[in-house]
Amino acid sequence: MSNHTWEDALTSVDRLVIEKGGYGNKRGLGKKPVLVIIDIQHNYVGADKPIDEQLEEWPSGGGEKAWAAIRKIKQLKETADELGIPTIYTRNVQKKTSAFDSFAVKAKRDNSKYIDGRPETQIVDELAPTEKDMVVDKSYASAFFGTPFISYLVKMGVDSLIIVGGSTSGCVRATAVDAVTHNFNVAVVEDCVYDRIELSHKAGLLDLWMKYCDVLPSEEIHEYFNTLKKQSERV
Repeated sequence: MSNHTWEDALTSVDRLVIEKGGYGNKRGLGKKPVLVIIDIQHNYVGADKPIDEQLEEWPSGGGEKAWAAIRKIKQLKETADELGIPTIYTRNVQKKTSAFDSFAVKAKRDNSKYIDGRPETQIVDELAPTEKDMVVDKSYASAFFGTPFISYLVKMGVDSLIIVGGSTSGCVRATAVDAVTHNFNVAVVEDCVYDRIELSHKAGLLDLWMKYCDVLPSEEIHEYFNTLKKQSERV
């Protein structure tokens, strides 16, 4: 382990468990990636302020840490676009009613703001999809559940998912675990994901790194994208 955000939360026993259990080996990435941008909607991003200063308006917003990640995501998206690597966005929305919103049962909030059509459900302008991008609407944490997401991946010949967005412990983690379960290669980009609770963020990334997928910095993903481009040019 080196320079990961969760390291300061580990005890000496935790470190021993990881070492002796052999956790955290790299899974690796393939030759046909897709950039998956999870739920960068106003509801879940909020305002570019310390999280506690924007909670009255955006109780589900990630605040300034979400916006710091979005600036990194934008750079990654630009690289993907330049190199012809596809992007799929997800939006977490409820259709017509919040009666089936399982998260709403666990959170006291104004659920009308999460119904499709409300401006709060839209993707932030700073990273709005282009005509070439696909957008998958979902009503639960994983992009795979109740959506055509996996059909799109299969049709596109994708072998690797590069996952960014929020929240780390919720929709990012659920999508990453389901992707690995479907035998895709997966990388969660550490500086391009965010959460409302720092403990949840660290624990989510640690869990993914230990058992499921690669957790990599955006610089390494830029290099990976460019390496694929160079390889294709030599063919």
